[in-house]
Amino acid sequence: MNDAADAVSCIITTHVLTPLKAVAWAAFWGFMAYFIFNSHVAETMSRGLVETQYMNPYVVFSALIGATSWIGICTWLGLPISSSQALIGGIIGPVLFSQGSSALVLDGVFLVLLFMILTPVIGMVLGFFLQCLIMRICKNSNKKKLDKVFRKLQLVSAAAFSLGHGANDAQKTIGIISIMLFTSLQSPEITESFKNIIELFIDTEKGYHVPQIVALICYLMMALGTLIGGKNVIKTTGTGIVKISPDKGFCAETVGATTVITCSLFGIPVSTSHSIVGSIVGVGLTNGVKSISWGTAKSILWAWVLTIPAPLLISGLLYSIIK
Repeated sequence: MNDAADAVSCIITTHVLTPLKAVAWAAFWGFMAYFIFNSHVAETMSRGLVETQYMNPYVVFSALIGATSWIGICTWLGLPISSSQALIGGIIGPVLFSQGSSALVLDGVFLVLLFMILTPVIGMVLGFFLQCLIMRICKNSNKKKLDKVFRKLQLVSAAAFSLGHGANDAQKTIGIISIMLFTSLQSPEITESFKNIIELFIDTEKGYHVPQIVALICYLMMALGTLIGGKNVIKTTGTGIVKISPDKGFCAETVGATTVITCSLFGIPVSTSHSIVGSIVGVGLTNGVKSISWGTAKSILWAWVLTIPAPLLISGLLYSIIK
């Protein structure tokens, strides 16, 4: 629901599609990523943050509650945040509280933190230069004809961004659920009846893999969340930062899609929110620094800073209570 704004805010703001058609368009292309992309991001999420033996159902349950609690609060407040980092904070919390930092895969955690900083910066820089290039190429063109062209192009760029969203975001949940299922089979704390249920979903002879039923369910739920949408977040992203025109919307979505899809191919979990907000700020800067609503940008930045610590604390405390 929070990430729905990333894919549809620009296309709704420029009136290329109605809100209902926009979320349907984004949900469709987000689900199509299931058939197009591999599971590199799922692999990173399942093995690249904490040692696999600690990914039991109690850790995953606490992680999901911690992450969804924070995402729900920020969606209600209209703040576009990274569900990726909320989930990462949620995973780290229980393991850090119970096992200490030695149970973390520090290289993987560092990579995630690095791209938390790099993604909005990359989006802002590329968005600025692409918008400048478009303005230079089209400076002598008829504005009305140009507007019609970019309205059509926005359908393509929004679809591409939604594909990237599906390729990266759905796989984060797929990864932690998949590894939890496999580690549960070796856990003495899990009942035999539950292990029998798990074996219905996975092929124990293949070793670790992403069960297709898990992937399908996660992609369907992501599409459902996009269809429901977060109206407050869409408003913030679409109109709260800078005034979006079709050409600016196209540039922001194109840069965001390029960044997220490239990272997905290399198995790097990144934030679609960071990418699109950075891109929107970048295209807005072509009209000058004063064209940006820095008050809104500051609120979003604070939400980003807290997005790993807040779920980490919630999930860590919840896991301690459960244990």
